[in-house]
Amino acid sequence: MISSVVRSLRDEPRAAAPPTRVWWDWALVAFLLLTAALEGIFRTDVPWRPVAIVLAVALVFPLLWRRTHPLAVVAVVFGAVIVLNLVTLINGPDTSVGLNTMIYVVLVPYALLRWGSGREVMIGLPIIVVAGLLGIASDFNGFGEAAAGFVFLMFPAVLGALVRFWTTARTREIDQVRLREREQLARELHDTVAHHVSAMVVRAQAGRVMAPSDPEAAIDALRVIEEEGSRTLAEMRTMVGALRDRDDADLTPQNGVSDIKRLARNVDDQPRVQVGLTGDLDGLGPAVGAAAYRIAQESVTNALRHARNATWIDVHVAGDGDAIRLTVRDDGDQVHPSSVNAGYGVVGMTERAALLGGTLEAGPGPDHGWVVDALLPRARPTR
Repeated sequence: MISSVVRSLRDEPRAAAPPTRVWWDWALVAFLLLTAALEGIFRTDVPWRPVAIVLAVALVFPLLWRRTHPLAVVAVVFGAVIVLNLVTLINGPDTSVGLNTMIYVVLVPYALLRWGSGREVMIGLPIIVVAGLLGIASDFNGFGEAAAGFVFLMFPAVLGALVRFWTTARTREIDQVRLREREQLARELHDTVAHHVSAMVVRAQAGRVMAPSDPEAAIDALRVIEEEGSRTLAEMRTMVGALRDRDDADLTPQNGVSDIKRLARNVDDQPRVQVGLTGDLDGLGPAVGAAAYRIAQESVTNALRHARNATWIDVHVAGDGDAIRLTVRDDGDQVHPSSVNAGYGVVGMTERAALLGGTLEAGPGPDHGWVVDALLPRARPTR
C-alpha cells in the first residue's frame, strides 16, 4: 500500500484537479471564524488574547486555497505555527499563544497529501514535521503524550494519501472500463461498415451486369447503394462520436511510419513485437505514411489475436527507391492454406494499399506463422 501511494505521488504531477472553492469551504471558514471569536471572547486564560484572536482568525482564510495551492497554505499556516512554538520554547509554556479553535491546522496536512504534487509533498512534509517537533519540545509532558500528539498531527496526512490512492485507483479502473467499451465499439464499427460496404459492392456489381439489358435494374441498384451508403454514414458518425473523447482535438495529426516504433512490445508477455526501420523513409506522402502505420497496426493486432504459440512478431519497414516495403511476420504454428479465411481486416489493408497504387499480400509463411507483405509507392499517384 505504501509503495503504491508513493508511486502515485511520483507519477502524477498533481492529483485530479479539485474545484477551486466549494460552498462547504465557505461554510467551514464561517464556522471557524465564529468559533474563534466566541472562544477569544469567553476564554479568560488565553495569554495575549488579542494576538491569539487575530492569529486564529487570520489563519482560517488560507484554508480556502488548500485544494489548489496546498504548499503555499502549508507554508503560511505552519510557518506561523513554527514561530509560535519558537516563542513558547524561548519564553516558557505559560506564554503559549493560541486558541483551541486552531486545531483546524490538521486540515492542511490532509490537503497537502490529497491534492499536492509530489514536489509539493516533499517540500511541505518537512515543514509540518518541524512544526510538530517544535510543538512537542515547547510543551513536553512525557514521551507517550509526545508520540500521541505527533500521531494526531500526521494522521490526516496519512488519510489524505490513502484517499488520493483510492481516488486514483478508481479513476484508472473507470478509464479501463471506458477503454474496453471503446474497443468494443471500434469492433462494432469495423463489422458494421464492412457489412454495408460489402452489400454496396454486391449491388454495384449486379447493377453493372444488368445495365445493358435492364436499365431499370441498374437504377434500382443505385437506389439501394444510396440507401446503404446513407445508413453506413449515419451509423459510422454515431459510433465515431461515441469513440471520440470530449477533450480530443479535432485536428489530431495522422500517425506515420515513425509511429510504427510504438507498436514494439519488448516485455515478458508473449509474443514480443520487434520493429525495424531501414533505408530512406523521409519525404513520404502523408497518406502513404498513414497507410503504412495502419497496415502494420492491423497486422500486429491480427497476429496477437490469432497466431497460435507465437513467441515473436517482426515488423520491418524498408525504404528503397520510389517505394517502401512493409513486412510483418510471426513464428506461430503453421497455417494450412485450406484453413485460411481472409477477414475484413486483410480486405481493408489490401484495399488501402491498392488505392495508393501499391500491393499487399497476406498468407501463411513458408515454414510457419503468417506473413503480410505490402509494397507502397513513396507518393500517392495522381490521376
